[in-house]
Amino acid sequence: MSVPPLRPRPGNLREVAEKIESATGLRVQIVGGSLVMSPTPRGKHAGVVRRLRLQIDAAVPESLAAYEVSSISMPGDPDDYVTPDLVVLPSDWDDDDDWLADPQDVALAVEVISKSEKARDISQKNDWYAVAAVKVLLVIDPRHGTWALHTQPRSGSYQDTQRGKYGEEIPVPDPLTLRLATDSLPVYGDAGRPE
Repeated sequence: MSVPPLRPRPGNLREVAEKIESATGLRVQIVGGSLVMSPTPRGKHAGVVRRLRLQIDAAVPESLAAYEVSSISMPGDPDDYVTPDLVVLPSDWDDDDDWLADPQDVALAVEVISKSEKARDISQKNDWYAVAAVKVLLVIDPRHGTWALHTQPRSGSYQDTQRGKYGEEIPVPDPLTLRLATDSLPVYGDAGRPE
């Protein structure tokens, strides 16, 4: 049985993205009308997400909750969306039939850098969230044991960035107002093992 080739055209990019995800297991996002694919997180990458989520779940008010595998709509193109590793949204997201969260509802988006990501890709990813006006973006980099907290999105970029390294607490601002411990977050090994 042959599978017809997928031909992206305006209005069906989401359909193509969903087919790629189900067939390959890759994470697919649509940004600026382009499909952006990344491998499914494994091992230490997932461990970072899990450890952050445990801390967030224990500290957020009842009106908010942390979610994995929830996507955020992007402005400008109805097909565009991003899927952070972790996102804090109003807890009524539990009962929402939509699959795209409104960026204005995002209290925090968390991206964990993959072992193979390049600096250019990371910078572009940060810009995506700023363009969508996501209030707070936390980028964790297990390659180097560092973090960056981006706030105050304006004109497609974050106006304030606070940087730190593992062992230093991350001061997440309102509406969460919590401090995330980083001393137990995993660092990728250099033995060439996949994350």
